[in-house]
Amino acid sequence: MARVLVIGGDAAGMSAAAALRRRLPVEHEVVVLERGEWTSYSACGIPYWVSGEVTEVDDLVARSPAEHRANGIDLRTGTEAVSIDLDAREVETAAGDRIAFDALVIATGAEPVRPDLPGIHGRGILGVQTLGDGQDVIDALAERPRDVVVVGSGYVGLEMAEACVLRGCRTTVVERAPVPLSIIEPVLGEQVAVAMRGRGIELRTSAAVSGFDLDGDGHVRGVRVDDEVLPADLVLLGLGVTARSALAVAAGLPTGVKGGIVTDARHRVAGADRVWAAGDCVETRDRTTGLPIHLPLGTHANKQGMVVADDVAATLLDEPTRLTFPGVVQTAITKFCALEISRTGLGEQQAREAGFDPVVVSIETSARAGYMPDAGSMTVLLVADRGSRRLLGVQVVGTENAGLRVDAAATALTAGMTVDDVVMLDLAYAPPFASVWSPVQVAARAAVKAMDA
Repeated sequence: MARVLVIGGDAAGMSAAAALRRRLPVEHEVVVLERGEWTSYSACGIPYWVSGEVTEVDDLVARSPAEHRANGIDLRTGTEAVSIDLDAREVETAAGDRIAFDALVIATGAEPVRPDLPGIHGRGILGVQTLGDGQDVIDALAERPRDVVVVGSGYVGLEMAEACVLRGCRTTVVERAPVPLSIIEPVLGEQVAVAMRGRGIELRTSAAVSGFDLDGDGHVRGVRVDDEVLPADLVLLGLGVTARSALAVAAGLPTGVKGGIVTDARHRVAGADRVWAAGDCVETRDRTTGLPIHLPLGTHANKQGMVVADDVAATLLDEPTRLTFPGVVQTAITKFCALEISRTGLGEQQAREAGFDPVVVSIETSARAGYMPDAGSMTVLLVADRGSRRLLGVQVVGTENAGLRVDAAATALTAGMTVDDVVMLDLAYAPPFASVWSPVQVAARAAVKAMDA
């Protein structure tokens, strides 16, 4: 009999645990330590719960602790792992218990960036990562704050700003970059800026936060931005996340980009015997450049959990491994009110830094045949390599039904297609859904013309 011990009970951890429980004989134990009270939940759905679009927290939970336990997993909520002893092959909990393991899976997730600024630990300055964080924000908004300041305009910052606007709050977004959502090209970021200001948000770009003013009770009352203080009754941090890998570091395990634990394609931790890691706490590989990156998303975490389960089971049962995780092409999507924003692959600067000679084109087109009512519009920006003609990246900003066009580009990137290949793809067409040329193909044709000019 063997015991598999999993640290972390969200996407990667529970994906691995559930798959292991299905595959391993019943005499093998699958034990999960989760410091919180929820499991298998959608952190990406928290902004929509905060806004009121999702009405119940349980709607964000894919599988409850009770359901996991009913499936034979020894799930211990409210149990925090505080150290890993690789020599003794034990994990110590905050309660002082020591739990032995034959195989260890680290799935500790990520944690919000919280810069070391004066006043940062004041009350009313909240990050958004867990369901508990989401409840804290809802409780704070129930106090009807007059001024909300969102620091950062990445995915979380953008989505939380929208949630605050929908809740009727006077909202300011502070962003260091010249335009919001800096993972897309500036020309597209300007469209996002226009949409934000159009919804009444005060957007401060090229602005740096230097600290927070607190009242006598330690509650935030202002955000210091350059030479002024913005009034704030509530501050939401949207500065991104880093890997929650302190446990791994203390155990002597290797880490890389943004603290992500280093693993191989089977998600075995480098240099450690029978130790695996998956999810937002690991670094992964960009398939276009071959370089390591940290890209925390539930989509990847669930797949990595499947890979871990396959390799752990194969190791314990002395069977061949079937799965590996091939890396990512950095596909992501979000929205601000009616504006959809998506991207995959490399932007222009990323392409240059990776050694490519990028050709960048941008086209305006419609979401469906232009003669159809409410055809909508979108901008598609495409990046390709001049020498190889290889597709490197696509970004889309537009009205309803624009964002998911990026999935065709993500598939083409994964297949290593050239822009000529993309032009010849057999994609679906009917006037209510698309023009004769798919928007991504329109951009690919523009790139071909630019290269052949």
